[in-house]
Order: sequence, then structure tokens, then C-alpha cells
Amino acid sequence: MTRMLLSPLSWVFGAGVGVRNTLFDRGVLPSRRAEIPVVSVGNLSVGGTGKTPIAAYLARRLKAAGASPALVMRGVGGDESRAYSVLAPGVLVVVDADRVRGVMAAKDRGADVAVLDDAFQHRRIRRDVDIVVLSADRRHVRPKLLPAGPQREPLRSLRRASLAVIVRKAADRDSVTRVRDIVTPLFPDLAIAEVSLAPAGFVNWRSGEERPLNAMREQRVLAVAGIGDPEAFFRQLAPYARDLKRVPYRDHYAFGEKDALYLAGCAAGFDAVVCTLKDAVKLGPIWSRQAPDLWYVSQRLEVEKGEAEIERILARLLDLRPSNHQ
Repeated sequence: MTRMLLSPLSWVFGAGVGVRNTLFDRGVLPSRRAEIPVVSVGNLSVGGTGKTPIAAYLARRLKAAGASPALVMRGVGGDESRAYSVLAPGVLVVVDADRVRGVMAAKDRGADVAVLDDAFQHRRIRRDVDIVVLSADRRHVRPKLLPAGPQREPLRSLRRASLAVIVRKAADRDSVTRVRDIVTPLFPDLAIAEVSLAPAGFVNWRSGEERPLNAMREQRVLAVAGIGDPEAFFRQLAPYARDLKRVPYRDHYAFGEKDALYLAGCAAGFDAVVCTLKDAVKLGPIWSRQAPDLWYVSQRLEVEKGEAEIERILARLLDLRPSNHQ
């Protein structure tokens, strides 16, 4: 009922998005060219697609190939940039709400390629590659626009993308095919890759101890997630615990002392508390020593299809670096 009432506002929001994109497309609204190549990793919806692991993966691949990449993000949630120190060790992270200024700062600090986190809608800076992440775990491929649904832009905005990456967490291969079958007829020339994000193990926030997935199969686990799609995270965890209690929070939730105390109380009678890495960097520093240990789930990224498309994009970014054109 609430979504029906919000539908007229979604139409207004959609009209505004359309006008804004048209103004950028026609050059009425200015877009600035950076001095280093820029790749954006974003999505059409509000959170929950897996763009952070994808951005970290690209940064790691670029660094391994000899580049000096920087991850540029706007820093929603305060401490989330700290997750990149785990996902992309040794990669420069620049936090700035102004992406143009952030890329300039990255270049001044020695970066020769910028990876923009969550920036598909941030069109004030031109990008050489636009990667859009689509979730195979969402129930609806074409959900409603904000505020009636989670969609920032309609599916037709994929016409701006260089590559679509379909990510599955708890979803099966049929769900990936369902997304591909919707996207391909509409955008037959759009390159598509398919990626799985699966739990790799548990990491103790305080000690750094690592445990295999089967280590908690006989335990009672309190699962906490403040991400865009907490249910996908909970579905991933369910097979690895005897009893799983779910505690979802809104995306980018800023945990405070009261939240940590509340969760510690909820954890009474449980063997462990498990969360995502993004939540661990916020909860960990304020976690009570009297509460059960706080663990986060490490993720394993596997490219299932479209490796050649990803290699092509990496090669293009490496070739566009200023050092290659002097």
C-alpha cells in the first residue's frame, strides 16, 4: 500500500533523473575531464549489489599490473573506507564528497588511474570506463524508482555503461541467466561479465584469527548486516550455523555505542556474532570485550563468465595512463 502511495513521487523522481541525464548528454551541464584515466564502479539501485568488492578487485588487478591506482569514494558511513585496507591492501584511498576534487587529490598523491566507488550517477567527472553492477539476488530485476523502490535510475540508463557485471551472492546460476536475458535484448552491444561473491571464511575482528566456514556449523550465531541487501548476506550464512538470528540495519548504518551495547545484549546465549566487513570496521572498535567475539565474513570473488571483457577494460585503463603517453 505504501509503495502505491509513493508511486507518483517515483514518477516525479524519474522525470528529474531523465532531465538531468539529458542535460549532461547534451553538454548543458558541464563534465570535467581528469588528467588520469577514470573507471567508475556503480549501480542503478541503492546499495546491495557488491560494487565494493568489484572496485577493490579492479584496484588490485591494476596494482598487480604495475599501475598506481587510487580508490576514490565519497565516504558515506564514516569508516567504510577502512574496509578497503583489507580488500585492497597498499592501494591509496581518497575520501571526498566532491569526486572531481578527489580524483585531483589522488593524482597529486601519485595515482595514475582512479577507481571511483559508487559513482555511476556522479557525472560531473568524465570517465573512460563505466562499470554497472547488477544483482542476481534481488527479487525484481526492474524494481520501482525511488522513493517507492530502491532504483536510482531506470534500466535504460545502462546505455551509458561500458560493462555490466552481474553479481550473485546467494542466488543460483538461473538467477544470473534471468538478469542476462533481460539486459541482452535491450542492449545487445553491451559487454557483460558474471561474478560470484561467496563466503571464504570467518575472521576475528580483534585477534585476526581466521577460521574455515565449517567452524561454526554447530554454533548459534547472531548475524548483523547494515548493507543494501542484508537478506542476501543472511542467506549466505545460513548453511554455516546451527542456529542463525538475523539483525538487519539500513544501508550505511553508523553504529554507535548504544548499538554495540544492544547487540551485545542480543548476543547473550549465542556463540558468536558475525557481520560483514563493512559493518566490522564500524562495530569492531566499540565492541564490548564481555560480548561474544565479533567475526566478519571474508569473501571470495570469482569471475564465472566474461573474463576477456574485464581484461579488455584493464588493458584500456593501463594504456591510458599518462606515463604511457609522454
